[in-house]
Amino acid sequence: MNTKLSEQEILRRESLEALRKEGINPYPAEEVPVNVLSETIKQEFPIKPEKYTSVCVAGRVMTKRIMGKASFLSIKDSSGRIQAYINRDVVCPGEDKTLYNVVFKKQLDIGDFVSLKGHVFTTKTEEISIHVSELKLLSKALKPLPVVKTDSQGEKHDEFNDPELRYRQRYVDLIVNEGVKEVFVKRTQVFNTMREVFNEKGYLEVETPILQSIPGGAAARPFMTHHNTLDMPLYLRISNELYLKRLIVGGFDGVYEFAKDFRNEGMDRTHNPEFTILEIYVAYKDYKWMMEFTESMFEKIARKTTGSAEVSFDGKKINLAAPYQRVPILEAIKTHTGFDLIDKNEAEIKKIAESLDVETSPDMGKGKVIDAIFGDKCEKYYVQPTFITDYPIEMSPLCKKHRDDERLTERFELFINGTEIANAYSELNDPIDQKERFEDQLGLQEKGDDEAMFIDKDFLRSLEYGMPPTSGMGIGMDRLVMLLTGKTSIQEVIFFPQMRPEKNE
Repeated sequence: MNTKLSEQEILRRESLEALRKEGINPYPAEEVPVNVLSETIKQEFPIKPEKYTSVCVAGRVMTKRIMGKASFLSIKDSSGRIQAYINRDVVCPGEDKTLYNVVFKKQLDIGDFVSLKGHVFTTKTEEISIHVSELKLLSKALKPLPVVKTDSQGEKHDEFNDPELRYRQRYVDLIVNEGVKEVFVKRTQVFNTMREVFNEKGYLEVETPILQSIPGGAAARPFMTHHNTLDMPLYLRISNELYLKRLIVGGFDGVYEFAKDFRNEGMDRTHNPEFTILEIYVAYKDYKWMMEFTESMFEKIARKTTGSAEVSFDGKKINLAAPYQRVPILEAIKTHTGFDLIDKNEAEIKKIAESLDVETSPDMGKGKVIDAIFGDKCEKYYVQPTFITDYPIEMSPLCKKHRDDERLTERFELFINGTEIANAYSELNDPIDQKERFEDQLGLQEKGDDEAMFIDKDFLRSLEYGMPPTSGMGIGMDRLVMLLTGKTSIQEVIFFPQMRPEKNE
């Protein structure tokens, strides 16, 4: 990180000292009596001008134009921007013009925070503005904001659009790039809408451990740490599934959690090592019920956050209105590759993968090879919402066997635009079957699969006390927000995505 100060940074520090010499605190500690936001003024003033004879707004200075005794600035608050008109003799009615001549004209910079009191009026150019009677500096900015310039041909220059800079300095991105804040506002709306759906049904929002002695509930490589007092290894959770199912055993009919999960895997446009997942478990339900519940919920979320069931994503129109297509995974593979895998063993499936130019490795079991074939040859075809169903048992160690075919499981994954958004099961509640599935995973570990599941003996013990028929689902919240905001990179919907450390210069 470069610590050498730029010319602008040096000048701002000089301004800081000049303010202090004038007895002006550049970082005052007091409440600011803000009584209205800029967008509210612009929406309501034309209708009810009498409401705005005395306002107090606060925000960041974004532009400043000095015109002798009268000047203009624009400030940005949490809702938007508004123009302010400053007259020297109004803000400094006495002989002392220091506030205007020193603070405003010389030392006030773009990026500084100010509060403004005054009344609202409309300028000759019909712009709703604040006629300022009192101005106060709230916080001095010591770094200049990127200033976008537009030339005579309308071309923009010096935009703050380098992805690495934007993600690393999200605070600047939010200040200067229009539309960034709205993505994260919509993200919160998506979460809140889901909570409404769950709470209306009486499901309980809960919290489960992030530090776990056994990283269970998913096939993924975990992050590992060490607890000094207990002198034992701990893992950041890769899933909260097994803890939520313990709560179903304990007597709750429905539980859900918005969880931060951590997987020590690659990073790309749809993966971040720290991500947000929604997991929900409902007793006395199965995966067929969960499909209907999911498509209904997705439609409601889309309508509430975008105003329509149809969203635009990656140049495509995607319709989230229920119902969604249902396609068994082996049927999808047969359709798009010509190969029927239903009774094939691991060696045969690996040979088929090789013929399809699908990369495999010796540590991959049958389930992972099938998953690789589907991912490489089939996923891309499922642009409109599609439930891919009935996975082979080797792919789903926590899932109940299919009621009609014990070679398969009662599982679905929801694919939209060729990307997995949700994963759900009729949950396995047979403790003996579950133990055997875990032992199969141990065999994969011995082959070198570092994503194979561990045996969680306490979870097995909980199942022995009895778990009712249950359906559970996990939804990748970051990917869902990507879909609903039209963003093609997961880094665009996470405030602070994982980055490499900055290089020292």
